[in-house]
Amino acid sequence: MSRLLIRLLFATALIAALQAGADRVRARAEELVAIEGCTLVSADWSDGDSFRVRTPAGDEHTVRLYGVDCPEHHVNGETDARRLRSQRRYFGIAEVKPDAAASIEFAKRLAADATSETRRLLGRPFTVHTSFADGRGDGRFKRIYAFVTDAGGRDLAEQLVSKGLARAYGVARGTPAGETGDEYRERLADLELQAAKRGVGIWAHTDWDKLPLERRLERQEEHELKQAIDGSAPTPAGFTLDPNTASRDDLMRLPGVGETLANRIIEHRPYKRVVDLLEVDGVGPTKFRELKGMLRIEAPAP
Repeated sequence: MSRLLIRLLFATALIAALQAGADRVRARAEELVAIEGCTLVSADWSDGDSFRVRTPAGDEHTVRLYGVDCPEHHVNGETDARRLRSQRRYFGIAEVKPDAAASIEFAKRLAADATSETRRLLGRPFTVHTSFADGRGDGRFKRIYAFVTDAGGRDLAEQLVSKGLARAYGVARGTPAGETGDEYRERLADLELQAAKRGVGIWAHTDWDKLPLERRLERQEEHELKQAIDGSAPTPAGFTLDPNTASRDDLMRLPGVGETLANRIIEHRPYKRVVDLLEVDGVGPTKFRELKGMLRIEAPAP
């Protein structure tokens, strides 16, 4: 076989693969349902990126925004406490108060600002775009991932990041406007950079001299924690989960799966077969062989 023919076959295969990927993105974007005229439901547990909504038909859903992460307003356990610590370090505010207790309370006040801003922006009927994908971070709560646009047609996640009240972080997917999840994530990251430069919202309190150290400490502690879990507390014998429905916290019980990889697994739902997880960035053949015995598809995705 000539080199030219080999190159042509390779190019054809590459184009087909890219087209298939684009088709998957479009298909997932088409799955989004726009629910107009939604209203906010008052709930004392809600925060900036997770809240209760009521549709015009009277149905109620707990919505989790795609692409952003507001500081934890309500800390109800170790998982919430660890996330708040991570958020404080990300924004470089963990050491802005004289002691840990004061620093935590300060972060919660900033989280309350994000909650208040979401309530203000959603004070008039708004639109929820969702495919009803399971958005549970904590398995105790049922949530659906969604994009939310306010009465003026502005994306809520973008506004929270632009105002410095959220970080560009978490699960993303194709948007109602046709962007890919990666494009949406990158745009939010750019808005975050602008907010940090302007020093708005939480960024107004950032200790820039200490921020690199705080983020490094967070990475080190997460790495050490994962090592300890993998080494001294292995996944129980017989442990299995469905990657289509497992919460983020449950996915993180799998060996070598941290929060970033868990979010990627959630982003690529639904899976028709366990082997489909090989499409997830970070799940190569070696990782897949390690995990496949702990994964099951209870009901094939449609």
